[in-house]
Amino acid sequence: MVDDQGQPQGPLLSFPSSHSPSMVSWRSLLAVLPLVGAAYAQTSQVCDTSLNMCFENYDEPLQGAKIGFLFPPCNTANEFIGQWTVPISAKWYGLTLGPGMNRNLLVVAWPNGNTIVHSLRMSPTYGLPGVITGPTITTISSSVTATQWKWTFRCQGCTSWNFENTPGAIVQDGQSVFGWALSTNAVTNAASSSSSFGIHTSTNLWSHNIANAHSSSYPYTSNCPSTGTTTRSTSTSTTTVPTVSATPYDYIVVGAGPAGLVVADRLSEAGKKVLLIEKGGPSTWETGGRDQPPWLAGTQLTRFDTPGLFEAMFSSSNPYWWCKDIQVFAGCLLGGGASINGMLYFYPPDSEFGIDQGWPAGWQTPTTAINKLETKLPSTDTPSPDGIRYLDQVYDVVKTLLNSKGYSPATINSNRNWKDSVYGHPAYNFVGGKRSGPLTYLRSSKTRSNFKLMTYTNVIGLVRNGATITGVRTNDTSYGGNGIVPLTANGRVILSAGAFGSSRILFQSGIGPSDMINLVKNDATYGPNVPPQANWINLPVGYNVADNPSVNLVFTHPSVDSYDNWQPIWNDPRPADAAQYRNSQTGVFAGSSPRINFWKAYSGPDNKTRYMQGTARPGAASITTSQSYNATQIFTITIYLSQGITSRGRIGIDATMRGVPLVGPWLQDSNDKAVLLTGINDILGSISAVPNLKLITPDLTQTTVTDYVNNYGLSSMNSNHWVGSCRIGTSSATSVVDVNTKVWNTTNLFVVDASTIPSQPMSNIYASIMVVAEHAVARILALAGGA
Repeated sequence: MVDDQGQPQGPLLSFPSSHSPSMVSWRSLLAVLPLVGAAYAQTSQVCDTSLNMCFENYDEPLQGAKIGFLFPPCNTANEFIGQWTVPISAKWYGLTLGPGMNRNLLVVAWPNGNTIVHSLRMSPTYGLPGVITGPTITTISSSVTATQWKWTFRCQGCTSWNFENTPGAIVQDGQSVFGWALSTNAVTNAASSSSSFGIHTSTNLWSHNIANAHSSSYPYTSNCPSTGTTTRSTSTSTTTVPTVSATPYDYIVVGAGPAGLVVADRLSEAGKKVLLIEKGGPSTWETGGRDQPPWLAGTQLTRFDTPGLFEAMFSSSNPYWWCKDIQVFAGCLLGGGASINGMLYFYPPDSEFGIDQGWPAGWQTPTTAINKLETKLPSTDTPSPDGIRYLDQVYDVVKTLLNSKGYSPATINSNRNWKDSVYGHPAYNFVGGKRSGPLTYLRSSKTRSNFKLMTYTNVIGLVRNGATITGVRTNDTSYGGNGIVPLTANGRVILSAGAFGSSRILFQSGIGPSDMINLVKNDATYGPNVPPQANWINLPVGYNVADNPSVNLVFTHPSVDSYDNWQPIWNDPRPADAAQYRNSQTGVFAGSSPRINFWKAYSGPDNKTRYMQGTARPGAASITTSQSYNATQIFTITIYLSQGITSRGRIGIDATMRGVPLVGPWLQDSNDKAVLLTGINDILGSISAVPNLKLITPDLTQTTVTDYVNNYGLSSMNSNHWVGSCRIGTSSATSVVDVNTKVWNTTNLFVVDASTIPSQPMSNIYASIMVVAEHAVARILALAGGA
């Protein structure tokens, strides 16, 4: 079959599912595979003489596994032969045949004695993948030694698939993205192909050249025509790529996310010649994006324009918007994280910028910056333009719960400094029922002749002359013949690539801890551009990282509509809601999924104040319970710790240059955990105040709140609100940038994004990032010596 775009579709696959009671925690299993870090891999042909087969092989550098493919001679083959060589330390190994876990075909295998047990699986969401029927695997050979296990197999019906009307396929005539995952922990029942298993301990994506994996000596009869073979060009002609002249700029801003868009707009507004570089491509219709669900075809509304499609960001079979070189979720497209997040938009309180929160003098009470942001991006807590709040049952239930605890209602952004025992409807900056956000800044930037935007361009380092940056190095070698974009005589570079992205660019430019710079130095691609060691700048890049620890509590209530757990919203939404949004941009799809937010201050055992934030929404991503429940009535309260947390971690890169957490920042300080437990128990202590309210996760008939938190898994607490890796401060010993966000020991390099923020903000960090950008760009423009 082919779809209406001419793309191959696979057979419809059978996947078991139910809402019966389960003791399986989706969050704690392979479900949370963050397969969003990819690398274009060097592959080579490796022949197995014992089988008389040659494979296009990928040597995975992190764990030492080898993954080979052999395909029939045509580009429309419906099968392949795979060969894995896996370190014996891996108790199970998994391969996703598409660019991510969700709705893509998964091959999972593990040793059981001297044999290999295997299964084909799929998952509609980040949940435990279920065993499927349809495609088949046949073992060709296997072996288990003291150091490795090796498995060669034939996978029939495995090159394309269609799961719940979501097609996927291996790209057979070029680069196809795959993902691997392994765990050093054994599966539950090694003898059973349907065994459950725990979360991976390592994972990554890579891009494999399948065009080179086809062979006319494929040993089995396939669906390829008898005369059909792939052909490879033997032409000796070359294609000349035109060289673009290297225009110098007063300011080069790297990253078109919430910070970079603000900074570039204000700089161009001031008359500076500005280049904004973005690694990804368009998002909303206005920026050139055209990714639409079927029910919005014929409109100018994309996945990124439509607020109510937020939950579908995590269930696509081709999530191209995620950064492919960062292990955690991050957006690589115009708007960055603000084009794919839930758009919760809370003006930060003055306390967030206190000296006690790590901010240097001069940053307290950034009223001017907040006023600028509010003028540019007003907030609303009625996202549907008709003024009606839809699907509001969760608000009513949680409001009753909070009222019993002495909380008060408020319009949250009307008093940004009130964040203790307060709740309200979520604040957003949607406009006309569509996502708005920092792309509003891009709209005004693009009206100016002194502004230029480059997309699909990766900055791989800075060109340094000692302490001075003279340009940025990109992967686009057509630019100037070498990919280098130069600065004017007094030009400046501002990194706004996020906590992971900005840190990596610094490592690749000889700035940061020596262990990270040495990883870059040893890389064949990036190493030659690293400055001599005498010019390395030792700064704590990647340290002091914070992120909200978050825990989900799942309830049911008869009044709640779980909205089908948001599962059908892409392909088959409720007809009336789809028609309403399509016709007038009003209704359920005019807003994101959260329905209520609340805050409370707690004093920890160390007498320091920490704030708890809560967010509630219909549906649930994770359920662990032995109780029966009505899946149409579920909702989730997520409890976060925010301003005041003292736990810190470290991020960095691995040998593939992928951004990774090195030390998780969640609950490293026992005082943080104590406050988190206090906050959760405080909320759960009032369940009886709401008739018919039922807690199903944690299941307190089987566990305690303390054990639930202790067993939650720290990485599962990730909220993707990463801050602090290039923290602001007053000393190069403890910070990366100074009070003006200039990188210590450089003359013209700045960092302005979430990484600059020295401690966890009060709320979701989206608005805080833009306030920081507004304040920082004003300080940068006021500095003497710039262009």
